[in-house]
Order: sequence, then C-alpha cells, then structure tokens
Amino acid sequence: MRYVIVSVIKGEAGIFNNNLRLEVYEKFKAKSSKLPAHFTIKAPFKCDDISETEKVLENFCKTHDKAAYKIQGYDHFDNRVIFMKVLMSIEGQKLHDEVIDDLSIIKYINFTKEDGKKKIFHVTISSKKIQKIYKDLWSYVTYIPCEFHCLFDNIAIFKWKNNTWLLHKEYNLS
Repeated sequence: MRYVIVSVIKGEAGIFNNNLRLEVYEKFKAKSSKLPAHFTIKAPFKCDDISETEKVLENFCKTHDKAAYKIQGYDHFDNRVIFMKVLMSIEGQKLHDEVIDDLSIIKYINFTKEDGKKKIFHVTISSKKIQKIYKDLWSYVTYIPCEFHCLFDNIAIFKWKNNTWLLHKEYNLS
C-alpha cells in the first residue's frame, strides 16, 4: 500500500488553498494534488504494515505541542510548481525535525532533500504539467492576497486507494 504523511492546513488558509486550486483548475485546467491543503512531512512511500508508523506518530503527538507558522505570498519551483509560501517558525521547524528523527528509525521510511529536514515548506496550488500555462497561471495567482497565521497542530497519514488519497489516520498535537 502507498502512504503519505502530511500536516493538513485547516481554517481559513486551508479553505483558501482548496478554493484557489479549484479556481485555477476551472480557469486554466491546471491540476494539483488529490490531497487537501497540506504541507508534506514524508513524500509517498510503500509499506505493507503501517502500524509502526502509527505508533510513532501517536506517541509523538501525545508528547509534543503544536507550533505557529505563517503562510505569506507565493513562490514556485521553476515552471513546474506554484505554491503558497510557508514561513515556518523556529518552534515549528524544531517540531518538524523531531518528527523526522522519530520516523527515520522506521526501516521503510527514507527521507530525501525534498522531504527531509531542510525541505522548502510549501502548500501547492498547481503542479501537474503546467509548463505551457505557467506564465498566465503565475500572473493570475500572484495578484490574489495570501497571508495567514496557522498552526502546525496535526500529522495525518493518507493512503492511496481507488486513484485518490484517503485519510487513514490523523493525530493532533498537544
């Protein structure tokens, strides 16, 4: 089975991202992730038994407090991905790095520079074959105000089933 570990963006910022992704799809046919608004903790990986990951995340969330961060403006990875910029707080970065340390003990979880401690935190708007429409898409989204105060207050496991990501389990930080 394929899984991904994320922190779901809730409240106004999550609603904003979900609506903006729908809007750019309707206007530009620009596709995005099948996940709700989120930032990635561990990119998709395969395993047969997720129970060890569940235990690690459950224990982690019981013993760690949520942390604030800010979403402000937009950025991009070349002409391939457009996203909302996450300005992670020092406390949020520490929380993120500690969960990566805990997950790294699990044999089937391996982090890369894209999803490890030094990742660029972001909330994707569009990322599926946008090169041909990138300039128009970038011009469109950058005029829309984007500033939110958020909480890194959850860690969620999603599983790939029936051609979409379904929530498997969500853990709330203290």
